[in-house]
Amino acid sequence: MTVHTESVVRRTAAGRAGLDYDDSAIEGPLQGYHHETYVIPLPPSSDPGAQPRRGKVREPRPGLFWYDRRCFRSEELLLRALQGRVRRIPEIIEADEAGLQVFIEGRTLGQGVLPSGPLSPRHRRQLSELFGELAAVKTDEIDIERICSPKDRPADGDSAGFLVSLIAFTQERVYREHGAPYHGLFGRLGVSDAALERLKSRARGLGSRPFVLVHGDLHRANFIVDLRGDLWTIDWELAMIGDPLYDLATHLHLMRYEDEEREEICGIWEAAVEAARPDATSGWRRDLPVLLAYKRAQSVYTDVIRGALVLEEPAGGPNRHLLRGVAEQVHQALAAAQPLFGEQAAPTPGQVMDAYEEWFGSRPAVTASAS
Repeated sequence: MTVHTESVVRRTAAGRAGLDYDDSAIEGPLQGYHHETYVIPLPPSSDPGAQPRRGKVREPRPGLFWYDRRCFRSEELLLRALQGRVRRIPEIIEADEAGLQVFIEGRTLGQGVLPSGPLSPRHRRQLSELFGELAAVKTDEIDIERICSPKDRPADGDSAGFLVSLIAFTQERVYREHGAPYHGLFGRLGVSDAALERLKSRARGLGSRPFVLVHGDLHRANFIVDLRGDLWTIDWELAMIGDPLYDLATHLHLMRYEDEEREEICGIWEAAVEAARPDATSGWRRDLPVLLAYKRAQSVYTDVIRGALVLEEPAGGPNRHLLRGVAEQVHQALAAAQPLFGEQAAPTPGQVMDAYEEWFGSRPAVTASAS
């Protein structure tokens, strides 16, 4: 995204920092799908030994479509409510009604010498603490406005209803509504929403687990390793109240652990959640494959659409310099979810490239309005 010096969000950041809007002390925009984000210096603390701090100013990108259902209206209000309950999350300072997040200095877990390597013992311990703290939060005490509809708020313990509602969001909002212009592309890739109908049937057989607060997006880019080496959790905008197993499934799907570490992480989650909320891990081994199947299917629908948006050229696309990389990512998503979509093998990267080229050549240009 090209950001000009006249960016409204940048001027807002400068105003909060008390700087001219083009001052070099403002860092950004930071990379991210959902927001235009800047980092600004904060006023010095009254504590003479305190280190300088920075804050984040951000706004949603115009016309953005969210591929995941959101629950809470304000991430900052949620973080404020979690202060003292969940360790190593961004602090909120008083700046307006919702507050301002303090920027966590460090690097994401996806950066460094081994960006996709195993978690260190220290970070495993801190991940365990996070799982336990989330399970221990009393959800009836989270008094924050929710923007999901009442029908998307199943009763406590209705794990089946929780997953069915998420599948329905992907089917109705992502595939049928937002994905309507791309149905020709989906068809060339052998994808329809029949897999989601089958998933709903499997989801209805889930066991019951008491609901907890779930982060909803625990992957490497949402973990920050600070300057002392501690693991912090950021980006709580997809947090919701629901089945605790959803966080484990999402985490495993996005982290892509090797088999041995994956099993160890499952054990860490089970011990931490069960200690914090008895019976919250009931039947998890039986039900985990169903939630993982949903996460794999969800990736197919979102990656296919996002790929088309990435490739879109002003003249109608596709951008052939990016085509192979997009095709490889979509192929990987299709291969991971292949059992859900039928008995035929997933399209090869070359076949995915052909599908995009054929689709772009067969339809009017689509204006990219989401990322």
